[in-house]
Amino acid sequence: MDQRWIELEQQMHQLGMDTLLITDPKHVYYLTGFLSNPHERFLGLLLKAGSEPVLFAPALDGEAAKAAIGSMELITHQDTEDPYRLLRQRLGSDRSIGTFGLEKEYVTLDRYERLQEALRFSASADIGPSLREMRIRKSPEEIKRMRHAAKLIEQVLELSLKQIKEGVTENELVAEVEYQIRKLGADGPSFDSMVLFGEKTALPHGVPGERKLRSGDMIMFDIGVYANGYASDITRTFGFGELSAEQIKIYETVLAANEAAIAAIKPGVTFGSIDKAARDVIEAAGYGPYFNHRLGHGLGIDVHEFPSVHGQNELFLREGNVFTVEPGIYVPGVAGVRIEDDVTVTDSGVDVLTSFPKHLQCV
Repeated sequence: MDQRWIELEQQMHQLGMDTLLITDPKHVYYLTGFLSNPHERFLGLLLKAGSEPVLFAPALDGEAAKAAIGSMELITHQDTEDPYRLLRQRLGSDRSIGTFGLEKEYVTLDRYERLQEALRFSASADIGPSLREMRIRKSPEEIKRMRHAAKLIEQVLELSLKQIKEGVTENELVAEVEYQIRKLGADGPSFDSMVLFGEKTALPHGVPGERKLRSGDMIMFDIGVYANGYASDITRTFGFGELSAEQIKIYETVLAANEAAIAAIKPGVTFGSIDKAARDVIEAAGYGPYFNHRLGHGLGIDVHEFPSVHGQNELFLREGNVFTVEPGIYVPGVAGVRIEDDVTVTDSGVDVLTSFPKHLQCV
C-alpha cells in the first residue's frame, strides 16, 4: 500500500475512526492520482480500517478513474442512482458505524445530513487536519511537478510581455496570458489571472478591466498555472516609460524584502520569522503601513493551501515545505509593487522554483 495510505490509516487509528470518506476532489487526487471536477455529482473515497480503499465516482468519469487508480476498487453511479444508497450497500446494510471520518471544512451541511441518514454513524471526526499535515511535506515528485508549473508560467509571462504597448488594456493582456497558458500545454490558470496598470497596482486584489496603459505606469502581473495537478503562482511588477523616484524606491524596497525573506529560509526557523525578515525591510524604509497582507501561503495541489505565512505563525519550517514569498507595498495614488516567488525548503536552506528576473525592468 502507498505510504500515504499507511499514514492515513495510522491517523484513523489515532483519531478512533473505523470508517473514513474523503470527498474533496483535490484530496482524492492526492491519494489516488485521479483528478476530476465532479460538479454536483458525488465523488467519494471510502476507507474502512483494515480494508482496501474504494472509489465512488460518476459513471461518466468511470474510464478516466479506472485508468488512474489501477487495481483499486471502483464503484460508479449513474445520474439516476442514489450514491448514498450505494455507499451504504458497500459498507453492509447491517453494519454499525462508530466514529465516521470526513473533511469538515469541505463537507456541506446537506451532504452531512444525507450521509448521516444513509449510514447512521454514532459520531463524526475531522480528518482534514491530518490530510493538511500530510500535504505540507512535498515529495521530490511533487516538487518536480511544481518546478515545471513554475517554468510554464514564466514562459507565459515572457511571451505576454511582448504584447505590451501604449494603449493596450489590462483585459487584453489577461487574454494574452490565458491564451499562452493553453498554448503552452498547462492544464489552465491556477486562479483568475491579474494584470493591473498604474493606480490600480495599489490594489492587492484588483480586478483587471479596460484601463489603458500609459507612460509612467507600473504594470503588475499576478499569474499562475496548474500543470499535472500542481500549481504555480508568480508576481512580477514592471515599469512602462519613465518612472518617478518614489516608484523606483518602492520597487527596490520590495525587492530587498523579497530577497531578505528568501535568505532567511531554512529548516528549523518559524514561518513567522520569514514574514518578519521581509516586513523589517519595508518598515525600515517607511512603508510599513502599506504592506497590508501576509508574506505568503502554502502551494501545492491547491494554489492557496496550508500554511499561512504570517508573523504569528510559530510553525517550524521543514524540508519539503513549499510556499510563496510575496511582499508588497501599495501606496494609493503612487504605485503598487509585489514580487512573488515559489520556494521549497531543502535539508540545508531553500530552493527557489521561480527564476524570472527580479531587477526593475521598464518595458
